[in-house]
Amino acid sequence: MKEQYPVIPGAESFFMKGNEIGILISHGFAGTPQSVRAIGEGFAQLGFTVLAPRLKGHGTHYNDLEDCTKEDWFRSLEEGYDELQAYCSTIFVLGQSMGGTLALQLAKKYEEIAGLILINSALTIPSFDIYRNQTAPRFIAEGKPDIKAENVYEITYDHTPLKAIHQLQQLMEETVTVLTDIKQPIIAMKSMVDHVVPPTNTEYIVNKVRSNTKQLITLENSYHVASMDNDQENIIHYSRKFLEQHSKQAVS
Repeated sequence: MKEQYPVIPGAESFFMKGNEIGILISHGFAGTPQSVRAIGEGFAQLGFTVLAPRLKGHGTHYNDLEDCTKEDWFRSLEEGYDELQAYCSTIFVLGQSMGGTLALQLAKKYEEIAGLILINSALTIPSFDIYRNQTAPRFIAEGKPDIKAENVYEITYDHTPLKAIHQLQQLMEETVTVLTDIKQPIIAMKSMVDHVVPPTNTEYIVNKVRSNTKQLITLENSYHVASMDNDQENIIHYSRKFLEQHSKQAVS
């Protein structure tokens, strides 16, 4: 699909060139790269090359999101992966919420991905269950982003298209079926309190993937959008150790 609306200032994709270890970062459903920019900048300061693509239909207008499919979102992330390969010999994928769902799908397709960093990855979103198989309303009003820290502004939509929710539900259901195909090292982080995605989603992923190396971290002071929340520095800290360990293994 072709987007009809301009990109909201601040919601653009971003790229930061560093060394040959790349981190592909995917934002979540109805979010934008702005939600992961701070952690992306943190990784860039550590020397990594970072790319966060804007998923199709995001960061413009929710009318654009209505016309998108789960394949459009996956293709946006896959194109970012292709772009990053031109600069990096080793690539990790970090995904938040639906971004983690897409990261798992990408890891299934590309076994050469060196590892996954998952933050509150979505397999179920209970608040959307009532809309399953519904044909109305066309748009659902959204509340404030689920962020514990005060005075944090996330660029997101104030309405969500019902069609997009159905696409997300299909994506999550499909991802449950591919977990046993995932073999890459994984560090999975869950917020202790998450009002959007139950923390049990992350526990389920860690239990089901076939990775020889998998680590489960609890973020104690953040809600769902943890990349913009109080545990932002902890995410970078835990990820750095994971990246350094497994990038050495990838090139050895």
